[in-house]
Amino acid sequence: MRIRWAVATLAALGLSLLTLSTGLPWPFPVSQDLPSRGDAAAASAPSPTVSSTAGACPADAKPANLNFTLKDMNGQNVRLSDFKGKVILLDFWATWCIPCKVEIPWFVEFQTKYGPRGLQVIGVSVDDTVDKLKPYVSQLKMNYPVLLGLGHDDVQDAYGPMWGLPATALISRDGRICSKHIGMGQKATFESEIKGLL
Repeated sequence: MRIRWAVATLAALGLSLLTLSTGLPWPFPVSQDLPSRGDAAAASAPSPTVSSTAGACPADAKPANLNFTLKDMNGQNVRLSDFKGKVILLDFWATWCIPCKVEIPWFVEFQTKYGPRGLQVIGVSVDDTVDKLKPYVSQLKMNYPVLLGLGHDDVQDAYGPMWGLPATALISRDGRICSKHIGMGQKATFESEIKGLL
């Protein structure tokens, strides 16, 4: 039984590597980070990251659509446009996503460290209910707004395509998408990009 699972895991890993090695039509340079497939085995495969070099925003960076209002865990409306003028790390995630659970403590640290300089981390839970979110957010000590994305595919579409979770966009103070990460990123990459935009 274990041999079958090992073979299936290796086959899935090989297929994902083969699939991801094909050229993708991204408007930004592509670097490699780790993906999320919801399990630890998949986290060992490379995934495309749309990333700016040395944290600078590309001259042709597209504007971010901040014209969305989502509810937070307390039922309050939060407008993304209220954060314009800050560097925004917009993270799409879910409680079932193992790589998301790896990244969230980094984002908590970044919010504490760079929040006073103008960083705003925002988490959008793509398919969790408030009842699932509250204990999770408390356990991970998330110190930034966590918004309900369930039923808001329009927000995901605006920042997609999203082939997996986590999916993270870094948005400049003037509202441009400077980098996108699909799958689990690297802490040093995120931090370098944040520092380059502050």
